[in-house]
Amino acid sequence: MPESFDVIVIGAGPGGYVCAIRAAQLGMKVACVEKRETLGGTCLNVGCIPSKALLQSSELFEETKHKLAENGVVLDGVKLDLARMLARKGEVVSANVKGVEFLFRKHKVTWLKGEGRIAAPGKVAVNGETYEAKHIVIASGSESIPLPGVEVDEQSIVTSTGGLEL
Repeated sequence: MPESFDVIVIGAGPGGYVCAIRAAQLGMKVACVEKRETLGGTCLNVGCIPSKALLQSSELFEETKHKLAENGVVLDGVKLDLARMLARKGEVVSANVKGVEFLFRKHKVTWLKGEGRIAAPGKVAVNGETYEAKHIVIASGSESIPLPGVEVDEQSIVTSTGGLEL
């Protein structure tokens, strides 16, 4: 007999994980399906959060190099350490992912790792297993579609994800 839930959320990006946690807070038995190795979706893993972490480092560099001098604080030899910036970006992402994982554990949300699909009314299949749910929420986000005739090689033409890894 398949495991049964009140709610199964397909997708663990910002919409999906918040939905799953809130439903669990309201007393429902909840599962959340995610095909990535980490929770948080594009925004947390390769979009909003890492880009904001790099932006903050860049702004601090700019401020240190130029704005502090306007206030009488002169620092010679200020330089950018790109490797450290990228490492910090990874640390920020990791801390946020761990935060979502903690909230899943705290609220007893079951994380179903794999790609989910609706197999029948009230049934979700994940990695060959079928689960039942009174309610199914689709929060799968989106994927970009390549332009015809344009090959993304992550060298001369990069995706937003590739750009954050340069």
